[in-house]
Amino acid sequence: MHPAPGRPLILACSPRAGGNTDQAARLLARGLADAGADPEILALRDLDLLPCLGCQACARSPGHRCVLERRDRTEEAFARILAAPLVLAASPIYFYHLPGRFKGFIDRAQRFYALREAHDPALAALPPGRALACLVAGRTRGERLFEGALLTLKYFFLPLGKTLGEPLCLKGLDGPGDLEADGAAHELLRAYAARAWEASRT
Repeated sequence: MHPAPGRPLILACSPRAGGNTDQAARLLARGLADAGADPEILALRDLDLLPCLGCQACARSPGHRCVLERRDRTEEAFARILAAPLVLAASPIYFYHLPGRFKGFIDRAQRFYALREAHDPALAALPPGRALACLVAGRTRGERLFEGALLTLKYFFLPLGKTLGEPLCLKGLDGPGDLEADGAAHELLRAYAARAWEASRT
């Protein structure tokens, strides 16, 4: 487990193409580019991802491998996360949490939790990285609207060697063109990504 150093990675986690979350991902990429980075966007909906079976094979098998790893592209996505010095997850909020496909992908990280518990030297040798979250909600209110998603993301990124930083949480973006029409949000997203890249280089 020695991935080559990679580019900053944006995970576009909406099941729907062309909506506010995809627009947020593009703006984050522009902000990273503004700061001199060469970002890539990975749309999870474009990958063949199978959900965790809960079989616990990864806890018992040599190397803590997943029994599904040859049947889909989940390991490819994890390799890109491991290699990235900075990961930004752009996700909508569904029922106060992350969308199902993204949560299914997160559950597949169980094997990295098993590696961490086993004090795997290759995992421990990975350079520390940062992760950030941009969460997009249609609701305009809700004091705890983002809490569940952020707690899950914190512990998803932890065994992958990434520390979750301060998120950017956007409310009231419900219609398909709401973010595109919000110039202030454009600047906010680009500045957020640019600062994140600059901080990751220090």
